[in-house]
Order: sequence, then C-alpha cells, then structure tokens
Amino acid sequence: MTRGVKIFVAAALALGATSGTALAGDPEACKTVKFSDVGWTDITATTAIASRILVGLGYTPKTTVLSVPVTYASMKSKDIDVFLGNWQPSMENDRKAYIEDKSVIETGANLPEGAKYTLAVPQYTYDKGLHDFGDITKFKDSLKGKIYGIEPGNDGNRLVQSLIDGNKDNLKDFKLVESSEQGMLAEVQGAVARKEDIVFLGWAPHPMNVNFKIQYLTGGDDTFGPNFGSAIVYTNERAGWAGECPNAGKFVGNLKFNVDLENTVMNYITGDGMEGPAAAEKYLKANPGVLDAWLAGVTTFDGQPGLAAVKKSLGL
Repeated sequence: MTRGVKIFVAAALALGATSGTALAGDPEACKTVKFSDVGWTDITATTAIASRILVGLGYTPKTTVLSVPVTYASMKSKDIDVFLGNWQPSMENDRKAYIEDKSVIETGANLPEGAKYTLAVPQYTYDKGLHDFGDITKFKDSLKGKIYGIEPGNDGNRLVQSLIDGNKDNLKDFKLVESSEQGMLAEVQGAVARKEDIVFLGWAPHPMNVNFKIQYLTGGDDTFGPNFGSAIVYTNERAGWAGECPNAGKFVGNLKFNVDLENTVMNYITGDGMEGPAAAEKYLKANPGVLDAWLAGVTTFDGQPGLAAVKKSLGL
C-alpha cells in the first residue's frame, strides 16, 4: 500500500468516526440468520432466545421447523445456517456423514452438562418393578405392547426401533408409537391420570421432570449411552457460515445454556402457554446478566455496541 493510499484510508476512517457512521458488523447477505427447530421444547426455547437477541442486534432471524434428517440435509444445501439441538451421542448417526464430508461443523457445546435422554416410566410403574430395559417385556400386557416416541425421523425413535428390530431385551413384539413431543406427552398425561402403565422417551432438561413423577430406566447404556443416556448438546453450523458472517458467528459461538435456564423457559412455553419468542423475551428481561457473556465481542449488524443495543430493545 502506498503512502498516499494509507492517508486516504485513514482519512476515510476518521470521517466515518466523526460522522457517526460505523463499519458494518456483517455483510448484507448475513442479515437473515436461518435456524432449524426440530420441534422439541428445549430447542424451541434456545432458538427463541438466540433469535430475540439477534433481533436486538438488527438481524432478521428465521426459524423453520424441520425433522433432524432434513435439518442436516438443509445445512448441507445452505438452506439452514444454525442448529442448536445436536444431542450427542444419540444423534451421531444423523450427523456423521455431514461432519465427515465437512458440510456441517460442530462449533461447541451449548449445554455441556445436565442433559440425559433414554426411556422412562411413571413412578407408579417403576414401583411395580419396571426398572430396566430388560423388564419392559414383563409388562407387555399392561403396556399394550407399545413404546411411545416423538416425531418420525427422530434419533430417539430410531434407537427404540433398533431395539425392536434386533429383538434386544425381547422387544420384537412391541410397537413404536410415533407422533410428536406434544402428542407423546399427552399420552403420558392420560396414562398418569388413569394410573396406567406407559414407557416413553424421556429427557432432561424438560418440564416433564417436574410435571410428572417419572423414573429413567437402567439397561440402555449400549443404545442411548451410559448414565441414563447422559448427553451433551452441541451447536452445529453449515460449513463456511461463521466465516461469511463473523459477527453473527461470534454470537452463536458464545451461546452457553444450563439446565435451570432451559427448564424455566420451557415452563413458560408448556406450562404458561407462551409462544417461544414471548417466553424468551420474558426470561431475558428477568435475567439480563446472561447477555454479558453471550454478547462479549459482538456488535449490532451495523457495527454498533451489541450489549447496549440488545438491552435497549428489551426496554432495560
């Protein structure tokens, strides 16, 4: 760079500073941040939180409800930028091909501890002796030969179906009932009201752990992982997105949640009947301290201080 060009650039930067014009935080193509929500309340909650903050930063987040397989295919085709719901290890087979061909990248754990995912039963069923995967077949009649899962294509459903197909724990005569998270929990609620036995996919964080007295079954280590399907939830992104949109990428990379936070926002959704965006805003207004770490080093879309802008958008 010649001395004359250097002087020109310095003068332009000085003019921008004195006129109040900021350098853009991200290119125009990055203004819309495309999320996938796979229909689980925990991912609805975290995606809503991220989206509400992005709105305060001047972005236009867009969330699409997709199954897990379609989510990964959509990241590969660049139709989805970010997925906050990669539960590991249960989703390893869903993401494996995309991680290997480097069309999807794992950018860190957003829920590093406290999560679990395996089969569960009501406390009264547990008290009757259904403690382990190996006990399920003993209760076939009272269970009506059914194990309740969530939406078709879900990794947990696939794991249950693999138990049935492989006759693991003598489950070959059982049927997996697929519906949705809400549909499954409606079945659980009905069974609990009638004190009927039921086996279903259970996980934490989730209000089901408060709304129902449940127990998680042992014996699923080979299928769901050890310690009752102990899980870590990771953020996944389409390859190249954070490089194209470094400011939004910095924010998404900063996101770290905990079980108490997620349980609170999920209770707003499932208990109070709030929509995800309203639940997220209620939590952020009541707990503005979480913004400090999430917005460290993050600006608005047009390059202004991010933390101040988000607080202002929340009326704080």
